[in-house]
Amino acid sequence: MSEAMFYDTMRHGLWVSVIMSLPILGAALVAGVTVGLFQALTSIQEMTLTFVPKLGAIVAVFWLSMSFMTERLVSFFHGWIIPLIAGS
Repeated sequence: MSEAMFYDTMRHGLWVSVIMSLPILGAALVAGVTVGLFQALTSIQEMTLTFVPKLGAIVAVFWLSMSFMTERLVSFFHGWIIPLIAGS
């Protein structure tokens, strides 16, 4: 494997990981900003108030986007990694 092919494979793998993590990170961001705004408006400074809704949003989005993530990862392996291993 040439150096250019190695770096291109790494770049593609990192891009797939970014695409797969965007739904979960987006949900955590939206939940965090929403709860932070609620806390700032009501002056409630409870630590579990930030953790529980964010965790719930992350779990819900992960459950909803599991098929998307699996399809993306499988297509990366079938279209990119397996041909490199097979040498074709």
